Amino acid sequence: MPVFRSFLAEFIGTFALVLAGTGAIVVNEVTGGTITHVGIALTFGLIVVAMAYAIGPVSGGHMNPAVTLALTAHGSFPVKSLGFHITAQVLGACAASGLLLAMFPASSNLGATIPRAGFVTASFILEFITTMILVIVVLGVSNSSAHLLTGLAAGATVGLEALFAGPISGASMNPARSLAPALISGHTEYLWIYLTSPWAGALVGVAIHRLMNPKDTSP
Repeated sequence: MPVFRSFLAEFIGTFALVLAGTGAIVVNEVTGGTITHVGIALTFGLIVVAMAYAIGPVSGGHMNPAVTLALTAHGSFPVKSLGFHITAQVLGACAASGLLLAMFPASSNLGATIPRAGFVTASFILEFITTMILVIVVLGVSNSSAHLLTGLAAGATVGLEALFAGPISGASMNPARSLAPALISGHTEYLWIYLTSPWAGALVGVAIHRLMNPKDTSP
């Protein structure tokens, strides 16, 4: 039962993240820009905060395969649960994208992360750096006396990075968030960026955290 509850929590959390975040992009598209880029960034940040505290006590509130991998590499999340968490996240994201397709069949790409024309390399670099920063923040706060603020710090980081990197790379930082709308909409041409760069950025983030915190006792 604990495994099922954790699976369900990550499914629901990632479902909510993709529904709200990419949903904001879709609604912005079909309403002629009423939400705006700033509104989309805020939506992503706020839904991360909300769901981190809602499901955090059950599953840790990762909602992101890159974060789950980072926590596993750090030693603060069990290797045996890695596959379950990532599967739940991907399925939750796909369910959200499927629902958005049903509601908005005319949407061009369901909020898929697509690099701005001419900025493919820049997008790859931005996804690496933004994911790295996110992981450094999550590990730094969660392993400090301010650990109760981890959800707030993570959401603020996602929102901040979406504000400055979103217009170039889409500021995904999350393989599940990018995979689902790409698969459901059929826009998979740049998916390789979002399935490679965040993983690498997450692992480098763990290494940097350890360099800054040599007394960290996690294995």
